[in-house]
Amino acid sequence: MGARCSKFSICWFHSHLKTSVLESSDLENGGKGEKNAWPSFGEFSLEQLKVATSGFSSDNIVSEHGEKAPNVVYKGKLDNDRWVAVKRFNKFAWPDSRQFLEEAKAVGSLRSERLANLIGCCCEGDERLLVAEFMPNETLAKHLFHWENQPMKWAMRLRVALYLAQALEYCSSKGRALYHDLNAYRILFDNDGNPRLSCFGLMKNSRDGKSYSTNLAFTPPEYLRTGRVTPESVVYSFGTLLLDLMSGKHIPPSHALDLIRGKNFLMLMDSALEGHFSNEDGMELVRLASRCLQYEARERPNAKSLVISLMSVQKEAEVPSYVLMGIPHGTASSKQPLSLTPFGEACMRIDLTAIHEILEKMGYKDDEGIANELSFQMWTSQMQETLNSKKHGDTAFRAKDFATAIDCYTRFIDGGTIVSPTVYARRCLSYLMNDRPQEALGDAMQAQVVSPQWPTALYLQATCLFSLGMEGDAQETLKDGTNLEAKRSKN
Repeated sequence: MGARCSKFSICWFHSHLKTSVLESSDLENGGKGEKNAWPSFGEFSLEQLKVATSGFSSDNIVSEHGEKAPNVVYKGKLDNDRWVAVKRFNKFAWPDSRQFLEEAKAVGSLRSERLANLIGCCCEGDERLLVAEFMPNETLAKHLFHWENQPMKWAMRLRVALYLAQALEYCSSKGRALYHDLNAYRILFDNDGNPRLSCFGLMKNSRDGKSYSTNLAFTPPEYLRTGRVTPESVVYSFGTLLLDLMSGKHIPPSHALDLIRGKNFLMLMDSALEGHFSNEDGMELVRLASRCLQYEARERPNAKSLVISLMSVQKEAEVPSYVLMGIPHGTASSKQPLSLTPFGEACMRIDLTAIHEILEKMGYKDDEGIANELSFQMWTSQMQETLNSKKHGDTAFRAKDFATAIDCYTRFIDGGTIVSPTVYARRCLSYLMNDRPQEALGDAMQAQVVSPQWPTALYLQATCLFSLGMEGDAQETLKDGTNLEAKRSKN
């Protein structure tokens, strides 16, 4: 299996190299797969959208403030089985139906893999609705501020910044440089885990709305003076999003700039990122945010220069977004042929925190090698030293000090006195926690060599393969682990 994995990963790398995050061209109409299925913009009847959203059911609301929002977004399914997001404006938002239709058609002419594209609208009586591609994997706000399984990785944060800059550059090139209230709720994640900019903010402001609905502390200074949005205002909002990505919090720009001027930029950084980015990369993002947040609009960079700056700092460009995000992907993920155990579920989600808890509770009960060695009464000094390494490794593993755990378990394994599949399993997870999936896969496979009938080894292999983007192999290994566990439970 090791040879197969190595060959597979090389082939995977070459096949995905052209479409890596560093490729900024070909963002419109020339993509592959689903991109070719983009429909042309069209008009829908109110009845069609009622059916799609189950009568605008409150159960289908996906917008931030639910039914209390002035304009509500619903998840819907068209009769061709296509999922869509349907934005229903309040009754007074667009009194001029012709203006609404012209504006919707203009935004609907845009097509980019960096946008959640507008595919239609409805204008009947006083009803005004927009229909866009549905993005199934939540908002940036959810993944950045309210994450459950894992904080967003540094490489993914850099990718979000680049893809957003590319979206703004594309829109500018098509004469749509204005975007209203750019914030973390406007960035959505598609089926592949790639960030997309919602097309709804590209619509010119309707009569009753405000261009900025967020706290005044985050509003561009020129908007406070004039009430008008300019392309430079959008860049200012992009700067606030860079602060969000760096800090994992919604920090007012004035506070952030005070820290930056005081050379305390590390205080801005999300504590969950500690040890996962270089100071040089952190400083580069800080400098870029500072330029975007200049008080004078003319001193801010344009979208094209943002793209150039952000392309130079990208990391792990060959790794798919869904892997970096730790989200299931493709039809294989949604068609589990077997009922998974909690451990299997955690491995499929790459939920490393849950895997750690399970391994910790499991202890060494499946580890015959350690149990047999502990039955001896006489110890050599070498054996005592080896067991001390394991003991220190276990202490570090329990305390989530995974770098120390790797060092201690490595000394235990190199000692060669005792062979322990559990130690390999624990070092495997420690490698995963340190973003070293290739070494982790080696340990998971070694655990299986030592204990061929141990499902844990297969489950961990699946996690490593998911982390490496090897979806098919991961699913097969997960299935093998599930079957082996079911067989053991019967015996």
